[in-house]
Amino acid sequence: MPNWTSDELNKIGKAEELQIASKRRDGTLRKPVTIWVVRLGDDLYVRCVNGRAGAWFRGTQTRHEGRICAGSVNKDVTFADSDPGIHDQIDAAYRSKYRRYAANIVNSVVTPAARSATLKLMSR
Repeated sequence: MPNWTSDELNKIGKAEELQIASKRRDGTLRKPVTIWVVRLGDDLYVRCVNGRAGAWFRGTQTRHEGRICAGSVNKDVTFADSDPGIHDQIDAAYRSKYRRYAANIVNSVVTPAARSATLKLMSR
């Protein structure tokens, strides 16, 4: 499976927001949703503030494939479950990157529900 290039990691990791669109069963893309993204080392992660019941998250579970757009990068991706053992590190990445927002907004992406809906974005 292809890895992210340094340029892609830098651009996506620095992007304020990411557009994410998952594939339907028939292979067409759903309407993109704007979410936050964080970089942890050479990996990129997203979370659904509404947990696993969130509409866009449920869409990712159909084919585990989609497309993202962020920081001038448009890329086909695979959605993989994250390792729960690094959720504290992902929390810290969200708190650091989005610290200028009110605590109640940032805290919405570090709740148990959001943590359960953490996806690793893998380049395709």
